[in-house]
Amino acid sequence: MARRIGTVTAKTRATRAAGRILAWIMVTALLPCAPPANAQAEPPALTRRADGPWDASVPAAGTILRYTLDGTEPTRDSGAWLASVDVPPGYVLKVRAFTDDGTAAGDVALRETPLPDGTVRTPTSLVPVTQNRDWRVYDWKDRHAAAVALMRERRPEIVMLGDSITHFWGGDPVGGRRNGAAEWDRFFAGRRVVNLGYGWDRTENVLWRLTHGEFDDVSPAVVVVLIGTNNIGLNTADDIAAGVEAICSTIHARSPQTRILLLGLLPRGERPNPARDSVGEVNRRLATLDGRHGITYLDIGSVFVSADGTIAREVMYDFLHPTAKGYDLWAAAMTETLERLLPAQTMPAR
Repeated sequence: MARRIGTVTAKTRATRAAGRILAWIMVTALLPCAPPANAQAEPPALTRRADGPWDASVPAAGTILRYTLDGTEPTRDSGAWLASVDVPPGYVLKVRAFTDDGTAAGDVALRETPLPDGTVRTPTSLVPVTQNRDWRVYDWKDRHAAAVALMRERRPEIVMLGDSITHFWGGDPVGGRRNGAAEWDRFFAGRRVVNLGYGWDRTENVLWRLTHGEFDDVSPAVVVVLIGTNNIGLNTADDIAAGVEAICSTIHARSPQTRILLLGLLPRGERPNPARDSVGEVNRRLATLDGRHGITYLDIGSVFVSADGTIAREVMYDFLHPTAKGYDLWAAAMTETLERLLPAQTMPAR
């Protein structure tokens, strides 16, 4: 009898539990569903200033606005909205909020500036914009904030300005990979130097940085400029050269006494290839800037290439970014010119 009562009790308990579960399912099915954060939230509010640029509403706590100007959907790779954004004729502005982990947290806001008939759209190489393409290594906006502070604090004699090729050499602000830190420290010993190289930067990203704090009230003796390789395949040689010239003219306008050492784009690829041909086309145009905007042009690309036209991995580990040995070659190749551009000063003995 005891076993019978126990069996009935177990069945009763199971039945009651199943009933409670069914009741919970029926009740929750009638409740309104919470909207997905990435689909139903309101898009950022955009307002246009009287002088043309657009301002955006402050994002909700824990989110950041990211935007594009080329009509593509904003993603985690897109630049952060850090200041008012100008939308040139023919460009489409798209803005969206994202959480810190890169998840979309709202709908897209869109604004477009029509291109008047008979006019040519400004090339992307000349339209200042932020970026976040190297987020796996570091946060672009955080590096920018650190660079602005360091430029103000250090008042550098020499600024190295460019993309990851410059960034990975060494120096401050520290962030991401450092392939030639010892070579940097030895070459620039005793000098006040700031590394303004950012991974994946293009000419348009450098233009944004220069006009948003990184070159405010500073007058370096020399700025070494190496930028444009990330524009290859996206812009014509003329447009890339125009972007580089705009960078140099911006530096010159903000600090007329600063001398600019403009380096030709470095060769890329293990063997001769179409990308190297494009580099050559850009460099031929950059060479014509010598003597303008305080520019001295120097092409050091040959020091990375062997007699048979190949690039060795011991010089460029991926046939684009220098190794420690490659940075040593770079330093040696520009020593004489840099010394000449630093009047009454001598670079440390090597």
